[in-house]
Amino acid sequence: MKSRSITHLILHILLILCGIVWIYPFVWMVFSSLKTNNTFLSSGINPIPEVFQWENYSRAWEVANFEGYFLNTVIITIAVILIVVVLSCLTGYALGRVKFPGRKVIIGIIIGFSFIPKGYTIIPLYQFMVLLGLNDSLLGVIAAESSGAHVLFILLFASFFAKVPKELEESAMLDGCGFLGTFFKVILPTAKPVFATAIIMQFIWTWSSYLVPLVLTITKPDLRTLAVGMTAFTEQYSTDWTGMAAGATISLLPVMFIFILMQRYFIEGIAGSVKQ
Repeated sequence: MKSRSITHLILHILLILCGIVWIYPFVWMVFSSLKTNNTFLSSGINPIPEVFQWENYSRAWEVANFEGYFLNTVIITIAVILIVVVLSCLTGYALGRVKFPGRKVIIGIIIGFSFIPKGYTIIPLYQFMVLLGLNDSLLGVIAAESSGAHVLFILLFASFFAKVPKELEESAMLDGCGFLGTFFKVILPTAKPVFATAIIMQFIWTWSSYLVPLVLTITKPDLRTLAVGMTAFTEQYSTDWTGMAAGATISLLPVMFIFILMQRYFIEGIAGSVKQ
């Protein structure tokens, strides 16, 4: 019993040390955003600033136009989440619940799309947006970010819907619900954990996306997102390191807030989709 307690103690100490190592870069970035550029370069791994420079945040928010970038990112992220989650849900329901010829072939094709690197598709994607007249616009970024197979979300929804008891559908049909009524009133409410998982993951991906917004807004700096806006701190002969750290902190706070708010549903969604 005593040896087991010692083992648990050692394990907890190791986990705490791993946690400190894992979280230290974020802590260092947050405190570095409150330094001057001189102390940023000279303080090394010491995260504590000599004097807290709160004006770094106002400089990032106003001078570097992070206020506009933040609004652009919010609009793009919300729109992309709505489109991707709805389409993934409907596709996942069809593949996981409806039996039809060629279903397995379609699933195989969708999985095959996940092996195509996004960088390889950026040129035809840009040309397609130009053809539609959507380049240099937020609508074009939304359309481009929403495109793709979204394999993970489709498979999560398909796996979850496949496990929903058929008795729910049968009882709903006995009560007079049709196909759509059964889906929206009976099946869909059970998928809240998977919705939360898809929302969190798509939020993180869209919020931090760099390549697509960069290419589609390259001639319209005012339409940049937060990730692309980081280049505002880099000039030809100098870099505003503390302003960049403040901008990165502003960018990461919404991601952390959303994850903390919905982490319980995130874990339930993953567990419910992969449980045998």
